[in-house]
Amino acid sequence: MREHESLAQLRQETEQHPFGIMQTPPEEGQFIALLIQLIGAKKTLEVGVFTGYSTLAVALALPPDGKIIACDISEEDTAIARRYWQKAGVAHKIDLHLAPALSTLDRLLAEGSANTFDFAFIDADKQNYDNYYERLLQLVRPGGLIAIDNVLWAGRVADPANQEAETTAIRSLNQKIHHDSRVVISLLPIADGLTLAMKKT
Repeated sequence: MREHESLAQLRQETEQHPFGIMQTPPEEGQFIALLIQLIGAKKTLEVGVFTGYSTLAVALALPPDGKIIACDISEEDTAIARRYWQKAGVAHKIDLHLAPALSTLDRLLAEGSANTFDFAFIDADKQNYDNYYERLLQLVRPGGLIAIDNVLWAGRVADPANQEAETTAIRSLNQKIHHDSRVVISLLPIADGLTLAMKKT
């Protein structure tokens, strides 16, 4: 791992959080940061911030004029994120929207931001994954990349007997993306499963 000091400190603090298991693991954060640099991303979206580890990893990888629109609903969790974004000197790159993410995404579309984002990361409430995916497919440019977290869901998606709402939502989206001719895909068994979907040109 090549983990920035602020990332390591944020990870250690978040491990004490009651829902610390939701944190993006460092190997996934490092991989996403590499993707950001590989595709030359400057404008990105994040749906689900929690305490901000993945947001910070992306912000550190972006060029000086890079920008993240980050969507979350928790003032408490994102207050932790803000401290570390400031500490790492990247707070100016991050535009945090504290509102339901679908509202933010719909507003971006209404304002004419379709096909303008290079990269988007989904790691939020699972039952809205499909809704997020459809909005982001409109917002990401052709050749841009959507990354979707938790697609293996600790193996529960592979158990047909598991009909929990979150499991069925992820399973359904996995099946949809598998047959979606609008994207080029790869599902990676990193962390809890990460799907990469590149919007076709």
